[in-house]
Amino acid sequence: MQVNVAFQQDLQFQASTRGHAILGDQPLDNGGADQGMTPPEWFLAALGSCIGFYAVKYLEARHLDPAGLQIQVSAQKAEDAPARLDDITVVIEYPHPLADRHLKGLQKAADACLIHNTLTHPPRLTTQVRTPAFAMS
Repeated sequence: MQVNVAFQQDLQFQASTRGHAILGDQPLDNGGADQGMTPPEWFLAALGSCIGFYAVKYLEARHLDPAGLQIQVSAQKAEDAPARLDDITVVIEYPHPLADRHLKGLQKAADACLIHNTLTHPPRLTTQVRTPAFAMS
C-alpha cells in the first residue's frame, strides 16, 4: 500500500493512490486557503471511515440496515511535546435500537478496524530523505 503526496502550491498538498486524489490545505488562520482538510483531519477521517467499514460489514452480515450510521471522531492536540493528537474519541451513532449482543458486536467490529489496531499497536516508522547527489564546486 502506498500513497504519494505532492506539494501543489502555498500550503496545499495532493495525496493520490489508485487513481484517487484528495487535496489537503491549512485553515485561513494558519496561512492556508482552506481548500481541503488538514493532515490531522485526514487522519481522523481515516479512522472514522475504517471503523465505519467494519461496522457496516458487521451490520450487513446480521441483516441489519446500515442506513443512517454515523461515526464521529474527535481529538485534542496534546499539551506536552512532541506535537501530536491525544484523547481520540470515536462515537458510533446507529439510528435503530440494537439488542445488547449487537451493541457488543458493533463495538468489537469497530475495535477490529485496521487503523484502530495501528493506533493501539504502534507500527515501526521510518523517515528517509532523498535528494539528488550534491555536486561540490
